[in-house]
Amino acid sequence: MSFQIGIVGLPNVGKSTLFKALTRKAVTIENYPFATIDPNVGVVEVPDQRLTKLTELSHSDKTVPTTIEFVDIAGLVKNAHQGEGLGNQFLANIREVDALVQVVRDFKDSNIIHVANEVNPQSDAEVINLELVMADLVTVQKRLASLRPKLKSGQDKTVPLQINWYEKLEKHLSQGLAARTLIPDDKEIIYTKEIQLLTAKPLLYVINVDEGVTEIPANLKLSPAIAVSAKLEAELADLPPVETAGLMRELGLKQTGLEKLITASYKLLNLITFFTSGAKESRAWTITQGSKAPQAAGVIHTDFERGFIRAEVISYQDFVDCGGESGARDKGKLRLEGKNYVIQDGDICHFRFSV
Repeated sequence: MSFQIGIVGLPNVGKSTLFKALTRKAVTIENYPFATIDPNVGVVEVPDQRLTKLTELSHSDKTVPTTIEFVDIAGLVKNAHQGEGLGNQFLANIREVDALVQVVRDFKDSNIIHVANEVNPQSDAEVINLELVMADLVTVQKRLASLRPKLKSGQDKTVPLQINWYEKLEKHLSQGLAARTLIPDDKEIIYTKEIQLLTAKPLLYVINVDEGVTEIPANLKLSPAIAVSAKLEAELADLPPVETAGLMRELGLKQTGLEKLITASYKLLNLITFFTSGAKESRAWTITQGSKAPQAAGVIHTDFERGFIRAEVISYQDFVDCGGESGARDKGKLRLEGKNYVIQDGDICHFRFSV
């Protein structure tokens, strides 16, 4: 299971610089608005030291990490919903992503222009949030316009329910409020997902700070948020791994920006990782926290979920402490779990199923 993150922000806040650093992919980076026209898409392997250890212990021929996909679109500007700039033309490219990352500028560089001629991260975030709300409002109004003619026929009994929910959403968005702050019931949540509202998606702020800064300014009221220096990440991305590790030690950094972003994204989306490990390969799999064994098996193959019998499970620590699967079996650390077992982060699983 791979997941997608859409990157949004004003022009010249470091979106494309951060994207290049995260994906190590060459993209257009220029000192003027709208340098990014078509969306940039990059698939990144999720770093996990546990997977490396499993490969070593299982003598695996292959190591297969799970992945995350980043989608970078053109910068939005104030009043984009009224036709200013280009960004709103490309919002459709991120309607299907799992979450949004909003890059907010808090670095100082007189050589890089700011579209408002002032670095004000709180104000910049409010501009972007309002543009996303306005884009969602248009989407909701279009859906209402398509539903209202169907009300008279009475053929679809869900139409009144849909109209009621979308009218509530319309009122909410018209007040400049994000869709995620209006809680739908079990039926209404389906209608929200159908139109893929941007402001219904989980949102993480990435505060693009100066090199050497590791903390988010106390006066910023943006949450959840992480501090990343896109410029430093770009420099690290251009170095060989050994030199990257050396520079990080020198700077006192425990994680790269990518690792910080992935950790925060997993928390935002309520995700965990389980593993399969053997002679052929050691592989990481991403699932939602709280998933039961059959659901986890279904991520590998739908037949596994359909014909699920049981799961053979070893915790990561037991696997390492026992020197691999054979040692874990010998020491009674391998457990047989049924359909109601909730997969834990780091579990090494082998699924038994019938065809």
